[in-house]
Amino acid sequence: MAEHRGNTEGVDVRDAQGAGLTLAEIRSVLEIRDSGQAPCGQVTRLIGQRLGDIEQRMAELRQTRTALRELARRAAVTDPDTCSEGEICTILTRP
Repeated sequence: MAEHRGNTEGVDVRDAQGAGLTLAEIRSVLEIRDSGQAPCGQVTRLIGQRLGDIEQRMAELRQTRTALRELARRAAVTDPDTCSEGEICTILTRP
């Protein structure tokens, strides 16, 4: 893959990476293009997959944020002197 300043014959690799495509995925797009076919279908599929991945990850992060906010709330009202030695911190145990 001949590359000049991140541009591979009309494809800006940095833009494609910025859209979340991996180098292997970019290579597959270039291979389709180099075979004389339009790679737009492949690009559309890759973007859809990446978008789905991102949306799933965002949902997971929202759940984690909610859990951490609850733990922070519990931590704010927990007196460390009430914790027993040898037991898990009460902040991490469900009430």
